[in-house]
Amino acid sequence: MTAPVDVAVAVLIRSDGAALLARRPESKVYSGYWEFPGGKVEPGEPIRDALVREIREELGVEIARAYPWITRVFVYPHATVRLHFHRVYAWRGEPRALEHQAIAWQRPEATALSPMLPANGPVLRALLLPEEYAITRAGELGEKVFFSRLEARLQSGLKLVQVREKKLERHALKVLAQRTLALARASGAKVLLNSDVELAREIGADGAHLTASQLVGATRPDVPWCGASCHSIEELRRAEALGADFAVLGPIRATPSHPDAELLGWDRFGEIAAGASIPVYALGGVLPRDLEQARSCGAHGLAMVRGAWDA
Repeated sequence: MTAPVDVAVAVLIRSDGAALLARRPESKVYSGYWEFPGGKVEPGEPIRDALVREIREELGVEIARAYPWITRVFVYPHATVRLHFHRVYAWRGEPRALEHQAIAWQRPEATALSPMLPANGPVLRALLLPEEYAITRAGELGEKVFFSRLEARLQSGLKLVQVREKKLERHALKVLAQRTLALARASGAKVLLNSDVELAREIGADGAHLTASQLVGATRPDVPWCGASCHSIEELRRAEALGADFAVLGPIRATPSHPDAELLGWDRFGEIAAGASIPVYALGGVLPRDLEQARSCGAHGLAMVRGAWDA
């Protein structure tokens, strides 16, 4: 098998959440297809340098703030490419179509451009995931306090919640999850249920979140969204092979719930997350102020228990 061609790809994201897509030039294969801009990495060239160079050449802008994100290998009839996607949040200049036929800003939930380059479908879906993944702690806070904080967080923009209450018996868990789901739906937020795929389907949740042990020998559950808990590179590979939409990886720091767990720290997190084909959230003792550090290490965002609900 021929070695993949490495390609540096930029996902420019505006403050309103829209991402920039470009229409391939007539001179190239898949002419007229829409894609995220970028180009081939030269031999010996650092991927970040290639990203900056290609975006300068294609769009006429200078990248100011970019973060490694996901890496996807795609086999086209003419070549196998390894696409190194970066989320770009700041740049100097106004993007122009210097090499493409056209460019367009599109919100990932309402992309109307066609035809789309096949490799970009999973990337657009990944852009639907917010940078915060809040994990419930109703058992610790008490339901009255928890639901009060949940309502406040939803009003302030929280969009993704995992219901994880290990000490609740199933009926009580169902009641709590249904109430959480009703509040979330009213605010346009998604709710995933930890480990119990059958209950997630029963209550009409947006998906399920699998434990690391559930990844062994499993197939992807039939739910709209599937998350997975990982603590090692082997578990992350299993989550990818399963077809999970995203993973959480940790713990970064010590937590009261897992005091004896082996800590990854940011360096090891970055090593494991590097090259992941799905978005990876950093988990374990992280706080909202850690978002910049997490992005720099290749994280999609933060998965938080205490950090999501502490006033």
